[in-house]
Amino acid sequence: MTLTTEIPSVTEAKSNGLKVMIVDDDPIALEILSNFLRESGYTVELAMNGKEALEKMRYFSPRIVISDVDMPEINGVELCRAIRNRPSIQYTYLILLTSHSDTKSLILGLDAGADDYLSKPFRHEELRLRLEGGRRLLSLEGRDMMIFSLAKLAESRDSDTGTHLERIREYSKILATELMTWPKFENVVDAQFVELIYLTSPLHDVGKVGIPDNVLLKPGKLTPEEFEVMKRHTLIGGETLGASAQAHPEASFLKMAMDIALKHHERWDGTGYPFQLKGEEIPLSARIVAVADVYDALTTKRVYKPAFTHEAAAEILYKSRGSHFDPDLVDAFSNVETQMRRIRFELDVQMHANEESIKTNTPLSVPELGTYPAPVPSNAF
Repeated sequence: MTLTTEIPSVTEAKSNGLKVMIVDDDPIALEILSNFLRESGYTVELAMNGKEALEKMRYFSPRIVISDVDMPEINGVELCRAIRNRPSIQYTYLILLTSHSDTKSLILGLDAGADDYLSKPFRHEELRLRLEGGRRLLSLEGRDMMIFSLAKLAESRDSDTGTHLERIREYSKILATELMTWPKFENVVDAQFVELIYLTSPLHDVGKVGIPDNVLLKPGKLTPEEFEVMKRHTLIGGETLGASAQAHPEASFLKMAMDIALKHHERWDGTGYPFQLKGEEIPLSARIVAVADVYDALTTKRVYKPAFTHEAAAEILYKSRGSHFDPDLVDAFSNVETQMRRIRFELDVQMHANEESIKTNTPLSVPELGTYPAPVPSNAF
């Protein structure tokens, strides 16, 4: 019998849930699994083998694929490999189902790109938990893309910043990683904190989308009145992210993003804005980004100023220890100066290489961060 006449296709399904494709040459197994997933809120498409699955993926883009291993034409392992080799703008989570329990079968599947593995027979509750794990992983991908895209949207208002967002998140990560080694911060800064600040620090200036062009893009010093308008970007960003954090209290990254956007212009001595917070009243994440942001601003060329050398920028940070900046953060900066300087140099090289690649229409070939030979040239910036 043909499944398409007995089981509704995706075009007939009414669910608006995550898209899942089930691939199995056993019609009964397909029907049982499809009914379970539809009842669980997933949008489901079916295929009898790997070849049919790949054909259907031309018009149906599943976020999760559940595939049997033993099938005719293209089996589950080959299907995994084919999916991983396809160009795609999003990740597909792959779960293999098999009656084999031997190690060789497991290794073949994982080597082909499978994310998870279930041996038959299995309980639906076990599959449900595996699917939830896949959903969580995919949500992280969507979160990362959304955050950086939003930050890039704000940055697009000012085309003179180059790789500012990339540098800010790298600087923030370096500083946070340094603090993670300090006993004073052992109960505050862990690997998750480092990951979150890397993720959310690019949103520090997202509120600039609400600043008028005549102020934001002014090629010179702002008047006192214009500076008051510019200062509002912290409130705009904080209010926007705060509303999202309130609507999604489970999303801890939104709370950190709000703290950073709202308070990264506060100063250790209480003379910053918008609330004149002082000392540890300022969230640690905002204190970290404050150092990263000022260092990047100082070492970046703008229409109204040249780029400062690393040494000149570092000297300004040291002189502002305990006034503008948290003393601990300035000391942390001192410990990681070489890393900060290297990141600046490497991202500049990547940016210029990318510009040249676009001009000449040639493939981009630049080493990854951290792979450049030491030392960084003394005149790098």
